Amino acid sequence: MANAVKPQRPDPLRDLVAVPDLEPLDSILPSEPVLLMGAGPVPIPHAVARANGVVINHLGETMEHVVRNLKRMAGYAFQTRSDKIMGVAGPASAAMEMAVTNLLWRGRKCLCLKTGTFSNRLGEMAVGVGAEVTFVEPETGKPVTADMVRRAFARGRYDVVTLVQGETSCGVLNAELPEIAEVAARHGALTIVDAVVTLSTMPLQMDRWGLDAVVSGGQKGLSSIPGVSLIAFSDKAWATIRARPEPPAHWCLDAVRAQRFWGEHQYHYTAPVPGILALYEALRLVCEEGLEARHERHRVSSESLQAGVEAMGLRPFIPREHRLNSVVALSVPENVNAKAVLSYMSRKFRVEISGSFGLDIVRIGQMGEQCRSHNLFKVVYATGMSFRHFGVALDVSQGLAELERALTREQEFE
Repeated sequence: MANAVKPQRPDPLRDLVAVPDLEPLDSILPSEPVLLMGAGPVPIPHAVARANGVVINHLGETMEHVVRNLKRMAGYAFQTRSDKIMGVAGPASAAMEMAVTNLLWRGRKCLCLKTGTFSNRLGEMAVGVGAEVTFVEPETGKPVTADMVRRAFARGRYDVVTLVQGETSCGVLNAELPEIAEVAARHGALTIVDAVVTLSTMPLQMDRWGLDAVVSGGQKGLSSIPGVSLIAFSDKAWATIRARPEPPAHWCLDAVRAQRFWGEHQYHYTAPVPGILALYEALRLVCEEGLEARHERHRVSSESLQAGVEAMGLRPFIPREHRLNSVVALSVPENVNAKAVLSYMSRKFRVEISGSFGLDIVRIGQMGEQCRSHNLFKVVYATGMSFRHFGVALDVSQGLAELERALTREQEFE
């Protein structure tokens, strides 16, 4: 026993996680700002950036005043008189999930109109809550038509129809949204509409078209920050939510609970105060500009951009009759690595556009603050010169000249 080894006492510091190497954020962020000309997020106005730096009590009187005004401005953007307008602490996908999880549940039937990644996401969410989901999918690059929806209802009954107004992933526009909503309503179905890239960038009339749940993100057409999104419910949708057989599985996304804050200014969860204030300023700027003028600015900007990129030799992915102006998809020339082009563009020109979700395309955004003439010239030049760097024969000067002509023609027309 005299030679017995005494057990070592554990070192209380040995298993602690050490302080990591520290890098100040300034050493990570680029020294020169990058112009965001992709499918979102987009550049934000100074007023929005300034508001995003403010924190106030989320249940105080000042926030109650903010929310009251924000809802009125959002009602103008959505073109609805519904008071069931809410912000969601999360991306537009969270607002999509709020719509789906509150209006669908096990045993309910959903018709998902799939034109790309984000319209499909609505269907995936519907499957996740146990709904029976049927997909209607046209060929790539084409929209769903009202006739397709009529044929689907001729084959069966559905409680909810989900679709996007503008498919971000490929740049296709569902121009027959009003007719589709009419078909759905005639068959007693509610509509859930993704207006993430279209709210304030093109006409959307929630009440006149009979839409039941419309969702949008802050970081696209509204030119606000990512992370706070918007949703509006019609009276029909709200009646369905109130009559649910059981609460939705997602506590934070329970619309009835959310209404306690957005309708009654009571506690739900700690609201994303800076994001709400940023969204307030973004909506104020939308209202100041006016929807008609804002829609026209987006149309002129996007069509001029399209004229410029086509003139220098790039080909739009979507035919003009189905093309979404908010996100312009361009086919990548053969034997060109799109990822390499985008990386070069970001490094060389400090301009970023978007890649794709499996398609051989790149995407240029035309939303909010992206639709300014100085941004157009910079992105056309950067895109053309970057593709030229990888061997694509483009006439960049011709593209810039056509962009200038297109903008000038519109100004003369005014």
